[in-house]
Amino acid sequence: MKKIYGVIGDPIAHSMSPVMQNDCFQRNDINAEYFAFHVLKESLSDAVKGFKAIHLSGFNVTIPHKTTIMPFLDEIDPLAQAIGAVNTVVNDDGRFIGYNTDGSGFLEALRKEIPSFIDKNMLLIGAGGAARAIYYTMAHEGVPSIDIANRTPEKAEYLVQNCPYPVESTVLSIQGAEENIAKYDLIVQTTSIGMHPNDDRSPICLDGLKKDAFVSDIIYTPLETKLLQDAKQKGARTQNGVPMFAYQGALAFEKWTGVLPDTERMQSIVLKQLGGKSC
Repeated sequence: MKKIYGVIGDPIAHSMSPVMQNDCFQRNDINAEYFAFHVLKESLSDAVKGFKAIHLSGFNVTIPHKTTIMPFLDEIDPLAQAIGAVNTVVNDDGRFIGYNTDGSGFLEALRKEIPSFIDKNMLLIGAGGAARAIYYTMAHEGVPSIDIANRTPEKAEYLVQNCPYPVESTVLSIQGAEENIAKYDLIVQTTSIGMHPNDDRSPICLDGLKKDAFVSDIIYTPLETKLLQDAKQKGARTQNGVPMFAYQGALAFEKWTGVLPDTERMQSIVLKQLGGKSC
C-alpha cells in the first residue's frame, strides 16, 4: 500500500517540498507520495485528527503552524520542545511525534562548508523562530559561544535566558555588532531583511569584516541577498538558504523512512525550481 506524506501551511501553494520529497521517494524506490495541504489556523485541530484517521505516515509543518500544532501531538522531541516549534511529524504506530529539523538542517549544511565550526567566533543576527532553532541546536551541539544581535535586544535576551543548553552569549544591538564585526569568523543571518520587498537592504554593515569570514543567510529568495553580495565583495565565503532547506527536508525524510537521501540532488531540485544557482 502506498504511504502518504505531506506538508501543511497557510499559504502552501508556493512550497517546493512536494517536488523535492517526491523525487526522494522515487529515487529510493519507496512506494509513497507527498502532498501539500492548505490548512487554515482554525482548522488545525481537525486536520491533525483527519491525518490520524487516514493513517498519514508523516508530514512537515510550516508557517503559521509550527508552534500551534504542538498541543495536538502525542509527543514532542526534547529539542523541539526547547525550541518551541515543530516542523516534522512522524507517525509512530498511530502516535504523532513532533521534531524540529530546522536547526539540525542548518548545522548539517554548515558542516559541509566548515567542519570545525564549533571553535569559531559566531554572531547570530535575529531573534525570531529560525534564530531560536539555530541558536538552541548549536548550543545543544556544544558550540561554546554565540553572540546575538537584534534590533530589539530584549528578544535576544529572552533566547539567551531560556536556552536549556550551556552556551556563553553576549546580546548586542545592531550597531554594537557592527562595531565588533571584525571579531567574528562566522555570521549567520536569520531575519527577513533581504527578501522582497526589502531585497536592496542588508540587516548589518560589514565594514571591517574578516576576509576569511564565513557569512550565511538562511534566505533563499533571492538566492544572493545584499548581505551575501557585500560579504563576497569583502572576500568572505558565503552560503544562502538552499542547503539548509534541503538538509532539513532530508532529515525529515530520514525520520520517516530511515533513509538519508541525496542532499546534493535535493539542492539541485530546489535551485531548478528557483531558477538559479547556489552562491
